[in-house]
Amino acid sequence: MEQIWLIIKYLFLGLFQGFTEPIPISSSGHLVIVQELMALRMDGYAFEVLVNFGSLIAVIIIYREDILRLIRNGIGFLLTKDERQKDDFNFIIYLLIGTVPAGVIGILLSDAFDNLKGTQTVGVTLIITGIALWTIRNIRGLKNDGMLTWKDALIVGLSQAVALIPGISRSGATIVAAMLLGMKQQTALRFSFLLFIPVSLGTMLLSIDDLLAADFAVMWPSYLIAFLASIVASYVSLKWFMNIMAQGNLKYFAIYCFVVGGLVWFFL
Repeated sequence: MEQIWLIIKYLFLGLFQGFTEPIPISSSGHLVIVQELMALRMDGYAFEVLVNFGSLIAVIIIYREDILRLIRNGIGFLLTKDERQKDDFNFIIYLLIGTVPAGVIGILLSDAFDNLKGTQTVGVTLIITGIALWTIRNIRGLKNDGMLTWKDALIVGLSQAVALIPGISRSGATIVAAMLLGMKQQTALRFSFLLFIPVSLGTMLLSIDDLLAADFAVMWPSYLIAFLASIVASYVSLKWFMNIMAQGNLKYFAIYCFVVGGLVWFFL
């Protein structure tokens, strides 16, 4: 019975993390809250890495056509210098530039970010996320993929590094930065989630030790269910979020962050 209850807990965590990963309310912050409410403690990063990998798979499935086009045109531009493929080649370069800040800062300050994993911190940072989302709720940019610059990529990358703090949403931070820089909603969304791919892969590589140290012999049923749940939940959530973005309803996420952040601050 205890094992069944543990599996149910991990199923819920997988669904919860998967659903909150794409939307701008901070999956890492919500994972801290849920673990506190469920009195569930997990040492290391094995679980987070696995469910994050589930979200990565969902993102790749949804953006598979964009990814294949970028790879095809990026290689094509290198071989032929065809100007029609240059924008996609530049987009790849910008993704690489945007990946650097989170990678460097994450390596240098990983211990400091670990010390911030508390409910009080999450309460404050969720409110900060809400303020940022409220700020851009009515912004409509003009920049498309071909109008981006390396400075845009670097600034969005720096905002992604800020999201290493629990409670600061990665998707929220990058989309807020992108839209403040004048990007169209669709471009901001695409750049944010394609930027998620290299960062997620890098996180997995840096967490190899945690994965190897995990007790999969005992926990594999719970971890497997959480992993599969995160794929499904992330896919549904991202599709829903893309529709929300198209309708310009980011203010509802801001309100949600204000409410949850305040409740966590006062009661947890």
